[in-house]
Amino acid sequence: MSGDGDRRPDWLRWAQRIQSIAQTGLAYAGDPYDRERYEQLREIAVEMAAVGFAEDADVLRPVFAAGMGYPTPKVDVRAVVFRGDELLLVRELRTQRWTFPGGWADVGDTPAAAAERETLEESGYRVRAEKVLAVLDKTRHEHPPSLDYTYKILIHCRLEGGEPRTSHEVDEVGFFAEHAIPDLDIDRTTPGQIVLAFAHHRDPARPTAFD
Repeated sequence: MSGDGDRRPDWLRWAQRIQSIAQTGLAYAGDPYDRERYEQLREIAVEMAAVGFAEDADVLRPVFAAGMGYPTPKVDVRAVVFRGDELLLVRELRTQRWTFPGGWADVGDTPAAAAERETLEESGYRVRAEKVLAVLDKTRHEHPPSLDYTYKILIHCRLEGGEPRTSHEVDEVGFFAEHAIPDLDIDRTTPGQIVLAFAHHRDPARPTAFD
């Protein structure tokens, strides 16, 4: 494992770093021989990730090849919504585990708009974004290893109306007390983030957490 709070296994850290170098080189290199070397570097990253994830390299290769331009972290926006002292969570259909509503930010969306839209789509509730609670590097928290290097933005949203509604991704919606949190999908939401959400709920003046 690397230091500085990075929870990634070494193989994943190395693969992502090699992929980053290869992607940058392919974005800016003009010499065909240099491009060939960067392609070889990317293939090494694919092979390392395939071994680490116990996945077929042919499955991962298109994911790596899709990266274009200078590599930057992806952004996952999650809405923290309370009704009284209970926290809104949605159950992912695929994993049958619970998470804050949210997902990848779309190009053209502000973080606030992403949080409001995802909450409505996934839960049926209308909300208004009010405060950024946290900007978190996913590698430094309790999430399992992930191919994408990701920043997570937790945004407190005020409940404005609506009623529970499921979607093609979510099969259950509920509000939960702090002592009754269901089984979490820790790729999306961790116990530590639940604790952080309730801490902000009890103390609205609490400063934004980061890293």
